[in-house]
Amino acid sequence: MSRQPVEYTEYLQLEKILHAQEPESFKEGTPAHDEMLFIIIHQAYELWFKQIHFELDSAIRVMLQEEVNDNSPALQTIVHRTSRIVTILKVLVQQIDILETMTPLDFHDFRDLLRPASGFQSWQFKMLEARLGLKFDHRYGQEYYLSQLKPQYVDLIKKVEAEPTWLELLERWLVRMPFFADQDLWQHYQSITKESSEHHVFWNDYREVYRSTLSAEESGNADAFDRIFLGQGEQHTTLSPAAMRAALFIKLYSGYPILQQPFQMIQNMLDIDEQMATWRFRHINMVHRMIGSRVGTGGSTGKEYLQGALNKHYVFRDFALLSSFLIERKRLPELSPELQKRLGFWG
Repeated sequence: MSRQPVEYTEYLQLEKILHAQEPESFKEGTPAHDEMLFIIIHQAYELWFKQIHFELDSAIRVMLQEEVNDNSPALQTIVHRTSRIVTILKVLVQQIDILETMTPLDFHDFRDLLRPASGFQSWQFKMLEARLGLKFDHRYGQEYYLSQLKPQYVDLIKKVEAEPTWLELLERWLVRMPFFADQDLWQHYQSITKESSEHHVFWNDYREVYRSTLSAEESGNADAFDRIFLGQGEQHTTLSPAAMRAALFIKLYSGYPILQQPFQMIQNMLDIDEQMATWRFRHINMVHRMIGSRVGTGGSTGKEYLQGALNKHYVFRDFALLSSFLIERKRLPELSPELQKRLGFWG
């Protein structure tokens, strides 16, 4: 059975897309020229959000497997998908340049006609934050987080919040890192400290080297290291000490072939946080420029709300902490021959 030929306009369903703009000011008989731009920009945002969900869902499916082989195409797929998400987020930031060609008076020509519609009602964006790992308890503006959404979208977000988040799946992946559980990989490791403790000999060594690099002003970092990576005292990270140790090890020894993909995955998470924060920062400045101290069309506090979200909505802040606990490459403990072989192409 032969396939019907594909035609460009029909394939892209351009009849639907190109007729999906209905400016309110046009309906009122007083067309505001920039309302068309405003609609198209926000429609483009929602389409890109859909693509980000598509990429993230694909990565989540890989991570939900019983075991992810770090030396297989599976991990490369995750790195590729998350790298694409970072690139899309960069486009979202750049779109603000186009929106900022609209002046405050251009916006006020149609702004009042939008009430009570607001970007705060973007259920796709809220769902993305939740899927990545932003928990309700860590949200800014909890009192009206879901208040302006239709019931079907509230149900969608609640469903996502009940599922394993991307951050939780990363935690599971990091915790199962096999290198410290397999004692055969440490048979010929030459410890630089003779201290015995409940912790793995490598972390005893690293802890001592790290402490020796701290200045007097950084002395608090020693206790922070014990708390974050060794579980001594109250935990202030979302990730467990075991996951944080694995992430630090990946960062320290990323030059080994088998750790390059895991290192890139962690970098992608930092980039996602950075791009989302950059988008919020640009949004804050744009809102301040457009409406000053006035409330948003949806009733939020406008710039104030956006600033609160910028300060609080970092999903992968634990990975950003790692840089505080690095040392010079030349002072890194030398891994055992067995482990070096395992981490190389010949392993």
